[in-house]
Amino acid sequence: MQGLKTVLAQIEVAVARRNKDLPQVSPRLVAVSKIKPVSLIIQTYEAGQRHFGENYVNELADKASDPEILEKCKDIHWHFIGHLQTNKINRLLGSPGLYMVETVHSQKLADNLNKQWPKYMKADEKLKVMVQVNTSGEDVKSGVEPAQAVSLVEHVIKNCENLDFKGLMTIGQYDYDITKGPNPDFLTLASCRNEVCEKLRLNIKDVELSMGMSSDFEHAIELGATTVRVGSTIFGARPVKK
Repeated sequence: MQGLKTVLAQIEVAVARRNKDLPQVSPRLVAVSKIKPVSLIIQTYEAGQRHFGENYVNELADKASDPEILEKCKDIHWHFIGHLQTNKINRLLGSPGLYMVETVHSQKLADNLNKQWPKYMKADEKLKVMVQVNTSGEDVKSGVEPAQAVSLVEHVIKNCENLDFKGLMTIGQYDYDITKGPNPDFLTLASCRNEVCEKLRLNIKDVELSMGMSSDFEHAIELGATTVRVGSTIFGARPVKK
């Protein structure tokens, strides 16, 4: 798995360049296996990768329940990183190995997850979630506006006893040119975290930032990412959509 080795090496280099004022958390790599076959996921797992991300509920549920994955990847951690519709919640929550839902974008979704999770919960373990922030203000992207981040996080912490708030996530605009300066989406998410921690009295080291993909994960780490979501650099390019 040359792609995986390359990405892990790039993460180390980016960590060394990270601003020393930021929480010195070792970044988690989520390998985004969207439309990639089970055989490739198993190969990547056997090379030491444990966290995998999927954008679509049905694809995550099918892969998580695949007999080969259940047999050979017993410690796999699935992250849901796509837009979650209410009617798909049960299918997602029933997926073996579900580790985190990174895209909680509304109180309604948080309430629904909170209500349904006890049916699937093992050993009183809360469902780990992140609050998704639409840092780029694009209509096609989900997430709360940055100004609403504190109130949604507060709602999750105070009213959703079955959810475990872990951090903030953004997709941001694609192909930002970093020769123009630091990516404003990443700066916005970091500043949302500062505000959330200040107003809700949380320790900044306990609030993760999930940002950065194949094209910009090193830059994201330099600006404080604690989770990066990388697909094509690990698995190879995806076929172009027709």
